[in-house]
Amino acid sequence: MVISGSLRSSLTYLATLGPIGHLRPAPGTIGSAIGVVSGYTIAGYGTEILAAVTLLVTIIGILAADTYSQTTGRKDAPEVIIDEVAGQWIALIILPLDFWWFAAAFVLFRFFDITKIGPVGKAEQLSGGVGVMADDIVAGLLTALCLLGAEQIFFGFQI
Repeated sequence: MVISGSLRSSLTYLATLGPIGHLRPAPGTIGSAIGVVSGYTIAGYGTEILAAVTLLVTIIGILAADTYSQTTGRKDAPEVIIDEVAGQWIALIILPLDFWWFAAAFVLFRFFDITKIGPVGKAEQLSGGVGVMADDIVAGLLTALCLLGAEQIFFGFQI
């Protein structure tokens, strides 16, 4: 697909959340923290809103990450952090609006995203923007499943 210069510029800006993705150290952790804080705010308007925005950001993220990769010639560059935001939001969708649940989601999501354990690593092998986003989507899903399991074990399905 041919993307015009201004759209290309906008998409590469979105991929890195502007200058935020260029902050060091640990831009992925910074992106996840932004995901938790913004996710908490959005979830305050309702789970359905967070789910809809997550879907939208995931779709835009695929295009933005792909455009960034094509523009820079780098696959899954560390400064691309829109994937962390979308993946973190996926983990938050099922949670009650509670600091401790969101903190647990942050820690677990970072664990899965950094270690690339199991299906997270497999998802990262997909090509283009899909591959950039897929590992974080899977990390978000695994985080949600772990938190659902923990909630079941300790509290008996209250989420």
